[in-house]
Amino acid sequence: MPLSEHEQRLLEQIERALYDEDPKFASTVRGGKLRRPSRRRRIQGVALFVIGVVMLVLGVVFSSSTIGIAVSVVGFLAMFGGAVLAITSFGARKKEAAAEGEAPAAGASEKDRSRFTSRMEERFRRRFEQE
Repeated sequence: MPLSEHEQRLLEQIERALYDEDPKFASTVRGGKLRRPSRRRRIQGVALFVIGVVMLVLGVVFSSSTIGIAVSVVGFLAMFGGAVLAITSFGARKKEAAAEGEAPAAGASEKDRSRFTSRMEERFRRRFEQE
């Protein structure tokens, strides 16, 4: 069920208030596109994972001592960290935006937001006109 114009205006006012009060939270809630990790990051993650596997195996071989158990635990943690490093792109959005010279998403101007809203409203109207 679509929102009435009054409800849409209220929603836009709430969104603007949220952006004004806490832009960091607003950008976090809004989210963004999922990005693939860079090639360098994937290589680093795989290398860390392999080092972790080697440490885990060495720890199992020398498990008769407490040092062997500690090496195994550190190896497992290295494997986990390598996997996380290889499959996530945490912090990549900020670096890419800085590299491209773009402003962060939270700093979008009011004009950009109103253009976006206008485009979405136009699409919404076209869909209902077709039906």
